Amino acid sequence: MRTARAKGVSPTSRLVGHALRNAVIPLITVVAIDIGAIAGGATITETIFAWPGMGSLFFDSLQSRDYPVLLAILMLSGFFVILFNLIADILYGVMDPRIRYS
Repeated sequence: MRTARAKGVSPTSRLVGHALRNAVIPLITVVAIDIGAIAGGATITETIFAWPGMGSLFFDSLQSRDYPVLLAILMLSGFFVILFNLIADILYGVMDPRIRYS
């Protein structure tokens, strides 16, 4: 930031080009990881408040030992976690040009 200011770069350009570009990488990581936590928390929330959804379906299937439904929900949840982690990895390369995949 000091070098950019010494070069005469505008404050907006310094903020967007230098500060935010480096600060967004940890934010992308946290958001991608939290997607799995949100899906896991849905089970507890939907069970407590008796809301219909994937979480309550999972809990009801667990109680009635409906294994095909449990397997489908777990595979779908795992797919979404992997998908969001893949999107996060792609966004790393887009947001920070120093990160390249060969």
